[in-house]
Amino acid sequence: MTKKMKKTRNRILVVLAVFAVLLIADHLGAFESLPWPAVFVIYLIPYLIIGYDVLRKAFINISHGQVFDENFLMMIATFGAFGIGEYSEALAVMLFYQIGELFQSYAVGKSRASITELMSIAPEYANVISENGDIEESDPEDVQVGTMLLIKPGEKIPIDGIVKEGESFVDTSAITGESVPRRVKEGDEIISGCVNKDNVLKIQTTKAYEDSTVSRILELVENASNKKSRMENFITRFARYYTPIVTIGAVLLAVIPPLVGLMPFMDSIKRACIFLIVSCPCALVISVPLGFFGGIGASSKLGILVKGSNFLEAIAEANTLVLDKTGTITKGEFKVSEIVPADANISQEEIICLAAGAEKFSNHPIARSISEYADEKYKDLLDKYTLSDVKETPGHGVSAIYDGDQILVGNAVLLKDNGIDLKESDKTGTVIYVSKAKVFLGTIIISDTIKEGAAESISLAKNAGVSKVVMLTGDNEETAMAVASKVGIDKVYAELLPADKVERVEMLLNDNESGKVAFVGDGINDAPVLMRADVGIAMGSMGSDAAIEAADIVLMDDDISKISAVIQIARKTLKIVKENIVFALFVKILILFLGAMGFATMWMAVFGDVGVAVLAILNSMRTLKWSKEDMNGKGRA
Repeated sequence: MTKKMKKTRNRILVVLAVFAVLLIADHLGAFESLPWPAVFVIYLIPYLIIGYDVLRKAFINISHGQVFDENFLMMIATFGAFGIGEYSEALAVMLFYQIGELFQSYAVGKSRASITELMSIAPEYANVISENGDIEESDPEDVQVGTMLLIKPGEKIPIDGIVKEGESFVDTSAITGESVPRRVKEGDEIISGCVNKDNVLKIQTTKAYEDSTVSRILELVENASNKKSRMENFITRFARYYTPIVTIGAVLLAVIPPLVGLMPFMDSIKRACIFLIVSCPCALVISVPLGFFGGIGASSKLGILVKGSNFLEAIAEANTLVLDKTGTITKGEFKVSEIVPADANISQEEIICLAAGAEKFSNHPIARSISEYADEKYKDLLDKYTLSDVKETPGHGVSAIYDGDQILVGNAVLLKDNGIDLKESDKTGTVIYVSKAKVFLGTIIISDTIKEGAAESISLAKNAGVSKVVMLTGDNEETAMAVASKVGIDKVYAELLPADKVERVEMLLNDNESGKVAFVGDGINDAPVLMRADVGIAMGSMGSDAAIEAADIVLMDDDISKISAVIQIARKTLKIVKENIVFALFVKILILFLGAMGFATMWMAVFGDVGVAVLAILNSMRTLKWSKEDMNGKGRA
């Protein structure tokens, strides 16, 4: 509890004790011999102790032209109760209203806890290593790109960078939601917001503070509350019109019946006070935003950043999940998966070492994968395969000379253009053909590896309520279908350019059977699609800055199994919010009707306001109860 909440709690306890004594005294007839002004003052003192801040807010708001709010309703209702001599009811209304407000403040603080914890990832300083080796403490915002930083054990990494010296475990839980520390060593990328656990690290910054991971996360969190869901906007508009209407209704209820002779003036005033107390929209105005805030907080604990409650609402209604292939379903790491010699007399060693020698100076991902594989398997033999006169044929491959013989490494077109007879491979992946001295040696198959758990993640998404999963990729049809069959994709669109991906998503958006469309991607070329879809989900760890900026939801550790988690959290949140709306409106309308008819008491009115608000707030707090154990496709209702 905050100091303010503790102060309010102490006031409540004091006034509650006084109220109990007054009720007992009143029941024993202790006030019967006292004049009414004395009894009025006896009740007025605890009333002012417990309600002075409500009265102050009401007068301040009235002076600013903001008349119709819950403070005004409480003030008018309790003044009316004092006016008709219902002193104990007036005190009870203000007392229990404050109890409800304290409960509300505690609930809001509870739901903010996960967000506050996330906000604590902001680094307070950076240890800058100067040119002479001295360590200077500096504001992270003042650190330039390329600066060397010293990270001591227990300190937060202030800015994204690359490890230049040292090896240590880093705690990434604040960013990714994963509790298992990650080991980093020289050459590894390291993101801000993580905590160094073991040893001293020296890193070189690769971004300015405002562009680093921690800064982007904080900006997303701070802006999340500004993007309201349709339900929140509805409740805001509802309260704007609802409160003045019930206030006018209470005035008419107090004035008209006595004027037409239906009831005494005192009875009509009492009914009007009940009407005013019940009409306070606290249960709706607080519980609905609190529910969405809790859902966003529960998501952040799992390393899922939702940029606003409107996106939480949208993902809850998503029926179609569209996935990019490379970097989303697959790792985006091209590796040699198979080497196939043309006949038994040709060795795998010769094929891969000749290819590595030819591709040695290329930066192409395919070339790097061949070189890495050869370096790993045949490192001691590579010096024997020194190629010269290396020439590249754009879009086809490379040629070189080895021991006086021409070496060709590339696609089938390259070899055919040079008059080499070969057998084309039908294997899935990128196929590289190798020849020596006009003789076909064999093929190298390079594949992008599927992420561990990708198939299970897609299955979980379907269990969470997604009816159709679609994959978009620029790869060829054969490769795309092979990946799709392994992970359980329903529909595949292959050989697409970035503009084609937008067109396909447009088609799905216009298809009534597709419902809301969520797209998951990670690259710069995915940014247009992320913005066009109903909900864009980006990879936060490996994804491009453009993709993260364009997305509505960010998976901080690139774990696509969390797509099902955020869908379940969102649907649970919407269910709870709808429960609160229906419950609050039903109880309030019922008591309003009973109050107008004269059947409701002031105590029923207190329950209709404070009781309903407390129950709705308690229900909203259920959105916070989510953990990794719930990511099993079933979730909690």
